[in-house]
Amino acid sequence: MSALSQYIELFDSHREIIESKSAPLLNQCRVEARSKLEGKHLPDKGVEGYEKTSIEDMFAPDFGVNINRVDIPVDVSLSFKCDVPNMSTIMAFVVNDSFLPSSTLHNKMPQGVIIDSLAKVANEQPELVEKYYNQLANNDNPGVALNTMLVQDGVFIYVPRGVEMERPIQLVNIFNSAAPLMGVRRLLIVVEDGAKAQLLICDHTQNSEFNYLSSQVIETFVGQNASLDIYDIEESSATTSRYSQLFASQQRDSRLLVNGVTLTSGITRNDYNIDLIGENSDATLAGMAIGSDCQHIDNNSNIQHLTTHSSSNQLFKYVLDDESTGAFEGAIYVAVGAQFTEAYQSNRNLLASKSARMHTKPQLEIYNDDVKCSHGATTGQLDADALFYMRSRGIPEQEARTMLMQAFMVDVIDMVKMEGLRDRLRHLVEKRFYGQQASCADCGVTCRDPKKD
Repeated sequence: MSALSQYIELFDSHREIIESKSAPLLNQCRVEARSKLEGKHLPDKGVEGYEKTSIEDMFAPDFGVNINRVDIPVDVSLSFKCDVPNMSTIMAFVVNDSFLPSSTLHNKMPQGVIIDSLAKVANEQPELVEKYYNQLANNDNPGVALNTMLVQDGVFIYVPRGVEMERPIQLVNIFNSAAPLMGVRRLLIVVEDGAKAQLLICDHTQNSEFNYLSSQVIETFVGQNASLDIYDIEESSATTSRYSQLFASQQRDSRLLVNGVTLTSGITRNDYNIDLIGENSDATLAGMAIGSDCQHIDNNSNIQHLTTHSSSNQLFKYVLDDESTGAFEGAIYVAVGAQFTEAYQSNRNLLASKSARMHTKPQLEIYNDDVKCSHGATTGQLDADALFYMRSRGIPEQEARTMLMQAFMVDVIDMVKMEGLRDRLRHLVEKRFYGQQASCADCGVTCRDPKKD
């Protein structure tokens, strides 16, 4: 049985339960998604492109799905590794794949702003959710269709026209279960014309004795002259895998910043799809990944410039140690008629061990001449001269290595606009480089033998 078949069978056998604990609008979309999956397979390695992580392999294990919406106890106080000092946030939680508001979520909420359960809002204001839900995330994509077929709830963030959020929104995702579990997570973000918001997403795992899989789809709408910053920090466990797909649409004069940070995980694949459809729209996409033991981190980007005078900038950096592996495939597409586009893409990688591996493929696809575009990738090892210089000044080798790796990540951290979060990230990165790492046997996957490469 293929990975997809087992979940289709689950849906067909328990459709009544799944739909009874969701919303009619979500049920309507899941029926279409089920039909799109007929005869399909999840992408396997080599089917999509250069070194992309196999979705088939990620979903192949027999994960449980909480279709009965059983409440699973969780101690949210244990998940504040990412708590940001000196920064007040509007906070909510997703426990496995169930929305859980904080006790102060709705206190002093700006007029018209919604941060709530997707299913709840879909029941109470279906016309609002219908306008956006499942519009950017296309069910022709098997990963999206699987998520749409099984998702029962999610998070809906809505910032109405002209509202500028003074406090950042913080969404804390927590895995905790007494058995292997797949969390089907959905996030719908709408920032209307002239609105402004900042969102911090943090991923954590409390019980690392079991394997978890996050199937996450994020749909993001940024209106005219609107601004949205998304900071996504993954600090989970070696037993946690994540497949996250972000789809974003930008209108005229809009600004979007997405900064994804992978600190600790098992297998991670992030797909970023951004469409700049309005003039003078600007997108910044940054990524930072730290790999050790047999961790695997894969980032894929697809930015489409579909109109004139739009701009984008991408910067992804990896530091890989031990037997960890990384992959990056980035694409910039400039459509016919999208003159005066400015688009830049850079992937820089540092291998801190002889057995670490990095695969990279930046790409440009341009259909007119009046553009400024560039792309590039570099992969290297720690500077031997810098190490020698630091050691000659009395700095122990391991500390010197760590300092060089920290310095390598500085420009990605500096792209964070929130000062408190920027300082916190510096601390988390330092802690990650200095901290005790899980053993390779805890990863739940088989490490490569570098002698056989």
